[in-house]
Amino acid sequence: MRVLVTRPSEDATRLAQRLAALGVVAVAAPLLDIHYIAGDELNLDGVQAVLFTSANGVRAFAMRSSHRTLPALCVGDATGREAVAAGFTNVKSAAGDVAALADLVKNERDPAAGALLHPAGSRVAGDLADRLQDAGYTYCREVLYEAVKAAALPEAARAALAAGDPDGGVDGVLLYSPRTGAAFAQLVRDAGLSDALGQVTAYCLSQAVAEEVQGLPWAAVKVAVRPDQDALLALLA
Repeated sequence: MRVLVTRPSEDATRLAQRLAALGVVAVAAPLLDIHYIAGDELNLDGVQAVLFTSANGVRAFAMRSSHRTLPALCVGDATGREAVAAGFTNVKSAAGDVAALADLVKNERDPAAGALLHPAGSRVAGDLADRLQDAGYTYCREVLYEAVKAAALPEAARAALAAGDPDGGVDGVLLYSPRTGAAFAQLVRDAGLSDALGQVTAYCLSQAVAEEVQGLPWAAVKVAVRPDQDALLALLA
């Protein structure tokens, strides 16, 4: 089995290793390029915990702060593992989406104990800020990186889709975010390769991702039962 991996390069490398253990060949085709924003050491005065909604947020924070003792509340297990790898000593995972993360915050943290820092990109999905502010928390979003969409479908993806045969083609595409889904849909149309998806399955992390690619002529669109990587990879079985 061969699948297109549309994740940014840093995430794609680790994902390819997991796929290899499953007997799946990964074809790297990153659709977003992560640009980290340089700057001074982050001011963490008054911050009671850090909220991570992506591995990129963990990496961006680690580039701008040496502090690792603050509680790190993470949207999912993969992000939690990234936080542990970065040296955080108190890590908890919501094992879900931003709604699950907001619930974790409400169970774990007191609104009166201080602010919640969310290291994030220039664009965010979901309503984490509203959920927390409505519950009385002080939510602070710090933009530490930008995810820049590819200008064209990566050559590896174009070649694999154009091949359309068991030896050179692909059986599926892994899509992790609505923005990546939208980018894939636009770029595959721009490349004139929509019809090549007739024997390809879209594997989507969530229903929101699936909605971005529903207009393409897939063989099938499958959605993970939970919005985490383990559930997504379980679809490949």
